[in-house]
Amino acid sequence: MIGIILGTRPEIIKMSPIIRECQRRDIKYFILHTGQHYSYEMDRTFFEELELPEPKYNLDVGSASHAEQTCRIMTGIEKILIDEQPDTVLVQGDTNTVLAGALAASKLHIRIGHVEAGLRSFDRTMPEEINRIVADHVSDYLFAPTETARQYLLGEGIEDRKICVTGNTIVDAVFQNRGISQKNSKVLDRLGIKEKEYFLATSHRQENVDSPERLRNIINAFEDIHDELSLPIIFPMHPRTQKMIQKFSLSLKGTEILPPVGFLDFLQLESRARLVLTDSGGVQEESCILGVPCVTLRDNTERPETVKVGANILAGTNREKILSSSLEMVSRSLRWNNPYGDGTAGRTIVTLCNGLPGRLHKPFFGDNHGN
Repeated sequence: MIGIILGTRPEIIKMSPIIRECQRRDIKYFILHTGQHYSYEMDRTFFEELELPEPKYNLDVGSASHAEQTCRIMTGIEKILIDEQPDTVLVQGDTNTVLAGALAASKLHIRIGHVEAGLRSFDRTMPEEINRIVADHVSDYLFAPTETARQYLLGEGIEDRKICVTGNTIVDAVFQNRGISQKNSKVLDRLGIKEKEYFLATSHRQENVDSPERLRNIINAFEDIHDELSLPIIFPMHPRTQKMIQKFSLSLKGTEILPPVGFLDFLQLESRARLVLTDSGGVQEESCILGVPCVTLRDNTERPETVKVGANILAGTNREKILSSSLEMVSRSLRWNNPYGDGTAGRTIVTLCNGLPGRLHKPFFGDNHGN
């Protein structure tokens, strides 16, 4: 049995190909939703939109400090794992849910598979960096999305036999859900915008939105971009960002603020945008896969492959740099190779998990680094 642990909307999206593959093969599994960002009731629409089964367990831990939230999640997960006794637990990414799930399973001697292992920003001021490092080092199987991620893991002393380069499940998710999105989403019509005649923006990272200087620079840069290129900026705004904009008394000109949107609407907004501006790692990947240029509002990225292929540029939060980077990206060729695989990562991960022997065994993936 496979226990699939998730707690945020990006995790729902990136785990969706694995859930679908378990369903297709009739493999026993359960979904545990921690409710790290929102309650399950608020996330229910994501499961419905993606045509996924409801989670068997919902912890609804909500927001708290990193330590308190991680503790709540660990406590809830531990009880469920003791009752369910899965053969393998899968966690994805770099959230407190990933950290708590990996630690709880490790202490119960349940094997752990880390989906999207090996990403590194090399910035330990980011809580996500701590989470992904710890999860990688306690996991039994590291499903690295790229060869770059594999090399980072090897550089930290993790055994090669524990690592398999699978591609990234976000490719599967984009391929699988794009058709549903095109059929069901009318978001461009609702907003009265046309393809390639707007920019899409997201910003939610604590280091950006909790800093009045950094957030003000981002907002002012958006105004500059609008003035320079005469296109509106569509900004589905995270509640934390909305709260901080109000707290710092910031105003946005040339930017249309939306409440958070579902994945299908976001996929349409993303795929048809002229340019994406973001501090989200997942959005960097998605825009690269969709062939949409990206400007990242951070000084570093754990997705260096997007920069290497020419799909992305790091602008930080300097006002002038954001504007110049945006002007550069809208003039670039949109032709680059997708570095994240061919859309079969979910199938590969489930195949490996389903073929592995019992607990506390010696994992071995041989030389399967690219398939």
